[in-house]
Amino acid sequence: MKGYSIDNMPEKHARAQVKETDISMKDAVNVAHFIRGMNLEAAKNALDLVLEKKMAVPYFRYLDSVSHRKAIGPGRYPVKAVKAFKKLLDDVSANAEFKGLTDDLKIYHISASKGRMIKKFTPKAYGRAGAFFKDLINLDVVVIENEKE
Repeated sequence: MKGYSIDNMPEKHARAQVKETDISMKDAVNVAHFIRGMNLEAAKNALDLVLEKKMAVPYFRYLDSVSHRKAIGPGRYPVKAVKAFKKLLDDVSANAEFKGLTDDLKIYHISASKGRMIKKFTPKAYGRAGAFFKDLINLDVVVIENEKE
């Protein structure tokens, strides 16, 4: 599909994207890794706990100066990134409801990738200017129905 980081979609799926959101790439990668493979409702509940700062997102990458948290190891509370992912999960939930999928949904694919770069400049001494580049982040998610056992 055009714009998604996955080529072959499952037959019964729902998908959503958030393009060019202003969040940290490092936080987005770690939050995506945290909720990958979860049930949709469990992922929403976990993100709510992170917003309340009752549970930290375990970091697996970009660990320099990341403090350890009780029972999970290195982790943080990336509130701005979690809000963007919560919006993404709400969108995919609405898309799944529109397609007639059941409430028992599982995150099949989720990713965070770099989007457009905004070029800014910061003033320096003697009339000069220094470059300041800001990366925007694209998020996408695909959910499928859980298999009955």
